[in-house]
Amino acid sequence: MFTGIIEALGVIETVESEGSNRHFSIRTTFREEDPIRVDQSISHDGVCLTVTQILQHAGNEYLYQVTAVEETLSKTQLGSWAAGRKVNVERCMRMGGRLDGHLVQGHVDTVGEIREIELREGSWLIRIGFPADFAELLVDRGSICVNGVSLTVVEAAQDSFTVTIIPFTWEHTDFHQLQVGDAVNLEFDILGKYLLRRQHLAATSPLAS
Repeated sequence: MFTGIIEALGVIETVESEGSNRHFSIRTTFREEDPIRVDQSISHDGVCLTVTQILQHAGNEYLYQVTAVEETLSKTQLGSWAAGRKVNVERCMRMGGRLDGHLVQGHVDTVGEIREIELREGSWLIRIGFPADFAELLVDRGSICVNGVSLTVVEAAQDSFTVTIIPFTWEHTDFHQLQVGDAVNLEFDILGKYLLRRQHLAATSPLAS
């Protein structure tokens, strides 16, 4: 489980295919007093991946490997990852720690598309398109996870929504490399999913009629 508060930016160094899987080596920094290890779950642009190898480690700098299977590659934007790309990195939350963002599973629901990026006197308003089938899971001022970042929905429409990005988030996440037409990973609020599921079950229950 994650919070959507990005811990670091990683840079993809190599991409290797093996059958239908793809191995990514990623270089980033973590606090020396809190090292990463093999088998640890880390969110990469909102996708929970397992560390399979520590390739290099010196001080607080790591080069490690993760693997994405065909299912993950087809349902996220990881299939387009290439060497040199920056990705948002967050390690799993600790029990009893502060929840500064919102509850994020690292299970991407769908891929959205950047439709508009507008600079607004020190902040950026971004409009993101998404499949209309997910419209019930978005509400104004609700939570949404975009490329692993916990954000507040400004305005929710039938097939798009807007978010505002402050300068700190713009600079310290991969948002500054986004362009109109780019794909982004979207995970909708898990609480909304459960509530919607309960509502649908109640509506189709024999007792409802």
